[in-house]
Amino acid sequence: MKWIVPWEFSWVFLVVFLATAMTYIAGSRRLSVTPLRQAAFWIGMAIIYVALHTYFDYYAEHEFFMHRIQQVLLHHLAPLLLIAAYPGTVLRAGLPFWLRVRLRRAGQSLAWRIVAACLFNPAFVTALFVALILVWLIPDMQTMAMLDWRIYRAMNWSMVLSGLTYWWIVLDHRPKPPGRMSPGIRVLSPAITMTPQIVAGAIVTFSKTDLYPIFEICGRAFTLNVLTGQLIGGVIMWVPAAMIESAGGLLALRQWLRLSRNGRLPRRTPVRRAAARQ
Repeated sequence: MKWIVPWEFSWVFLVVFLATAMTYIAGSRRLSVTPLRQAAFWIGMAIIYVALHTYFDYYAEHEFFMHRIQQVLLHHLAPLLLIAAYPGTVLRAGLPFWLRVRLRRAGQSLAWRIVAACLFNPAFVTALFVALILVWLIPDMQTMAMLDWRIYRAMNWSMVLSGLTYWWIVLDHRPKPPGRMSPGIRVLSPAITMTPQIVAGAIVTFSKTDLYPIFEICGRAFTLNVLTGQLIGGVIMWVPAAMIESAGGLLALRQWLRLSRNGRLPRRTPVRRAAARQ
């Protein structure tokens, strides 16, 4: 029972998690959802729960490389699996009718369109996705997060939300418009975002000094050499995270090929033909 009991219990997390799960179950009863999509959704949900609301969180707070595993799960793997399941229509179908009507009206309002244009701007979302990786790696920021539970939870929530937003834009199955990013840029975007992370991972991996002494103050969970644990954490940022982003790029490429095969990509008029018409 020790492993499934939360290290730090959170009613907010539990309510949000259960509400999302129950809404998805209700929607999957109304719509036909393939087993593969359901599996991707539930595995993503399970990863988030284990990373945030079990005893795993204790090790993430007391060992640098475990913390890096937690961040890769929350920022990369779980959001990628959840968005790859395309749960939007299922979650919408699971909502009560009156709530769906209100959400549709709110989505059509001018205020929401302005907010969405800013929050879901591809450049902003991509920059935030990369920035959160780097900002929480700053030793002073890491120290603040480990000493204040409010900052720690804000860090974890920011990783999850930015990951969901980023992969939602990259794995969009629609052409542009109405998609916010062109299919070709969606394929290239993971290669762009993984580059700063690879560089940061290499810096941490080959560092000869203890960059995060806060874990010594909190008390380390394992009797492991400090630099060895830091090296493992850097490699986790470097290799597994890059592999997950590469998988996201391949999924985006799959959607691009599907759009091309179905003739849904915008066609450009040849230059000579356009000049002749003029």
